[in-house]
Amino acid sequence: MASDQPSETGEDTYEQFEERVERISNVGNAAGILRWDQEVMMPEGGTPARAKQLSTLSSISHELLTAEETGDYLDELEGEDLDGDREAVVRETRREYDRATTVPEELVTEISETTSNAHPVWMEAREEDEFSTFAPTLEKLVSLKREYAEHIDPDADPYAVLFADYEPYLDLETAERVLTRLREELVPLISAIDDSDTEIETDAFSGEFDDDTQEELARDALDTLGYDWDRGRIDTAPHPFSSGTQFDARVTTRFDEEDLLGSITSTIHEFGHANYTLGLPDEGYGTPLGEARDLTVHESQSRLWENHVGRSEAFWERFLPQVRERFPEVEATPREAYESANQVYDDNLIRVEADELTYHLHIVIRFEIERDLIAGDLDVEEVPEVWNDKYEEYLGVRPETDAEGCLQDIHWSHGSFGYFPTYSLGSVLAAQLYDAATDAVGDVDSRVREGEFDELNGWLREEIHAHGKRYTTPELIERATGKAYSADDFLAYAKAKYGELYDLEAY
Repeated sequence: MASDQPSETGEDTYEQFEERVERISNVGNAAGILRWDQEVMMPEGGTPARAKQLSTLSSISHELLTAEETGDYLDELEGEDLDGDREAVVRETRREYDRATTVPEELVTEISETTSNAHPVWMEAREEDEFSTFAPTLEKLVSLKREYAEHIDPDADPYAVLFADYEPYLDLETAERVLTRLREELVPLISAIDDSDTEIETDAFSGEFDDDTQEELARDALDTLGYDWDRGRIDTAPHPFSSGTQFDARVTTRFDEEDLLGSITSTIHEFGHANYTLGLPDEGYGTPLGEARDLTVHESQSRLWENHVGRSEAFWERFLPQVRERFPEVEATPREAYESANQVYDDNLIRVEADELTYHLHIVIRFEIERDLIAGDLDVEEVPEVWNDKYEEYLGVRPETDAEGCLQDIHWSHGSFGYFPTYSLGSVLAAQLYDAATDAVGDVDSRVREGEFDELNGWLREEIHAHGKRYTTPELIERATGKAYSADDFLAYAKAKYGELYDLEAY
């Protein structure tokens, strides 16, 4: 076993340092499996023990990361002439070390235990449609996260500190700029669609569809896209998610007997996440070189597969026969399936069921509320009313229940404040990457129509997945696309696609 003290040679020091980094990573990956189990398979009564297990693993990880030896390794290695890969491992670990050493271990433990206990409380509150059941837990999480941000940087906007946990290299100003531009340019587009006389097919997937057959169809979709079953699996969860490593990347989805399309798009979305994880280099496992480049890039992969592939007319020309094989009652044409998959409706209350355009207004609402919560400008008990007011203002519809309002998302029960903006940032990046992939490999749509995904996925593997965290987010984007991160490609894509669908002369 390597010594806890740095050795005299830079090579030995790096090997000892990397061994420590791998131990930290393995503790975190073990905790990830426990969290997956808690949300998918764990008996309801298992929460008290699971909370303590996760808290213990969190504490061990924190102790390893913040130990004096880790700081000594970093100090010595930063004076060495390292190659690009090793320099990236040191850079990413230094960032985590600097943040972690400012946060007391007892606070880390308390946050971990509180979030573990919060999950069943949130589920109960949503099932009972009673925000007051969750409010005390949410209030505690807000307080703990404010304290966490204060320790990291007492002079910074606490929400900016929390946002940097999920997207460290695109700053909060960039996120606000993108969200503002999306709101400013999508609102008139949505209004023009609402005013359009063009009627598109909206009921291609109407009917009742049993869960077991939907699961078979979800597996068909994953087969079609090339999911690696040797390193993955599919299960159900109340809120679909993907988790794991390049050796074990799992997806979850959910089924609604009246919403066949929802289960298909949800499954494809989570495939995008898992496909990215599975594309990370095996040899980088346990270090930042084998980890995804934060949430903007991760979300770009899920949104690229869900929207640019899974909602394309070419995809429905390919996949609709498999839908009909499972559900013969679906009699739509590929064009009708495409139109139904892309209908725009601003009267929807549920983010995960939102169309591609109004989705971003759902993100803006959450962003504004959680910023105010963390800033202390909004009290927890005010959340339901403020949430409902914003839905009425931005989307013209008012939730009648907490379950379809402020209790619909799981993220706050995880303490994930600052997470939501990455959904829109990722959607924007997805369009930029898809355009770059098309420029590089040619007409992607024609390949999708033939069920050939290797060239698109190969480009993503080479330009995005293979690099892990070797580059910062802006560097990775510019290397892959040849230009800086921008909303231009997404807005051009949205206006062209929906201009054609709804016959909008101005677009």
